[in-house]
Amino acid sequence: MTVPSCRICGTPLHTFLDLGHHPLSSAFPAPAEPLAGACDAFRYRLAVGHCERCALVQLTDDVPHERRPYEGYPYHSSGSATMREHFRATGRRLLRTELRGHRAAFAVEIGCTDGVVLRTLADAGVRPLAFEPSGRCGYGGARVHRAFLTAASAREVVATEGRARVVYAANTVCDVADLPELFAGLDELLAADGVFVFEDPYFGEIVGRTAFDQFYDEHRCYFTATSVRALAERFGFRLVGIERLPVHGGQLRYTLARAGRRAPAPAVADILAEEEARGLTDPAVLAAFADRVDRVRRDLVALLEELRAAGRTVAGYAATAKSCTVTTYCGLGPHLVPYVCDSTPAKQGRLTPGARIPVRPPAAFGAPYPDHALLFAWNHAAEIMAREQAFRAAGGRWILYVPEVHVV
Repeated sequence: MTVPSCRICGTPLHTFLDLGHHPLSSAFPAPAEPLAGACDAFRYRLAVGHCERCALVQLTDDVPHERRPYEGYPYHSSGSATMREHFRATGRRLLRTELRGHRAAFAVEIGCTDGVVLRTLADAGVRPLAFEPSGRCGYGGARVHRAFLTAASAREVVATEGRARVVYAANTVCDVADLPELFAGLDELLAADGVFVFEDPYFGEIVGRTAFDQFYDEHRCYFTATSVRALAERFGFRLVGIERLPVHGGQLRYTLARAGRRAPAPAVADILAEEEARGLTDPAVLAAFADRVDRVRRDLVALLEELRAAGRTVAGYAATAKSCTVTTYCGLGPHLVPYVCDSTPAKQGRLTPGARIPVRPPAAFGAPYPDHALLFAWNHAAEIMAREQAFRAAGGRWILYVPEVHVV
């Protein structure tokens, strides 16, 4: 489904990057599934545009709701030690700031996945609840409202729980199809002095790192401070806080309050001024970004073909959602990357979406080690390289493609 205009203000979108037609990043077919009718047979156009009016960067084509995964979704937010600690620290930060003096308050997380934040809050006496349409939450003691956050579902919760002092979301708002409805839900759910805190990939980092693999079906929008300010003001809120986060290749954490309830922190003006100086959505900046993306594609394919011709072995490392963007856009397959190792049991023994590269368990990585490993989870490079020191000791080399193709 094409989205020809901004999902917030209706202004026609300017497409600046077209990565071709892609399968769903979570559609891992079984080896026996034929191409026709397989779970990865569906294709959508992965193109990115921006709105000149509100500066929101967004996918220009949308995946139909019925094709998007909510049951059996094979992602676990705490699968990485880095992310487990990040979410624990997030919970502690909310307790020190927004929930200070309100330890028995009601708090909500949108899309809780493994529930690390909720568990941290609950251990301190906060009453947590998750809006999670899959109905699944890794924190076994969590209460889960199996619904998307809308005005209607918010009223259902408020009727029994009261209004929330904090609503938190991580890597979720960027996937919301109907942002006006989300904010209608927030208006119903939040207390008068409550705040909405959310963190998502930062478009400024995507441009700076040429991290084109951050674009995939599960993320519809790519925020900046400028676009979040416009979004908040459109629905009666105000951007009052910003934090830079190193996780997932660079994110921003935004704090929104109702208009007139809180003055913005100095960091808000600082980052807004920085974005204006960088011209993040200026046509020339976006065109240069698209050129760099094309160069990464050409350089990565050339390197892999060179290694194959020299008889060197290559394996992929981590069958991430981002890897689907890379393999599809670059035309990679088993001829260049014979297999990829991943720690998620639900993916093992299956094939990567579209590229149909076999997914093997972590033990296969060292049996024997390949000469080179293409690191799709580059945002966890430090953690992974520290864990895989035996690979380096055996002479192995890592291939990375952010911000450019290089071997370490």
